[in-house]
Amino acid sequence: MAKILLAEDDDSMREFLAKALKRAGHEVTACADGDQGLAAFESGPNGFDLLLTDIVMPGIDGIELARRAAEVDPGLKIMFITGFAAVALNPGSGAPANAKVLSKPFHLRDLVNEVARVIAA
Repeated sequence: MAKILLAEDDDSMREFLAKALKRAGHEVTACADGDQGLAAFESGPNGFDLLLTDIVMPGIDGIELARRAAEVDPGLKIMFITGFAAVALNPGSGAPANAKVLSKPFHLRDLVNEVARVIAA
């Protein structure tokens, strides 16, 4: 279905999300933080359809990762998963304007459904 880069610093959450997305038929590259995520984008053509990232992470946070990834691939779809939705939605945050936000906590079916909507848009 889609090639997804997942950036989430919580190990168990990252594994849980990656497993659910893979079960839904997606190809998932999972990164432990924004630095690893950025390295995945900058390593060359990767064909990611979606960046799914937490906002609060050590090193490069999710907003900076999204901003820089969108510079590398302007057509990239971006979705934040976060407990800090107000930060992502703040116009001064620097988050790409077309990014979607899924607030924690959420059900896995909500994540899978929202990913499908974002990819289809």
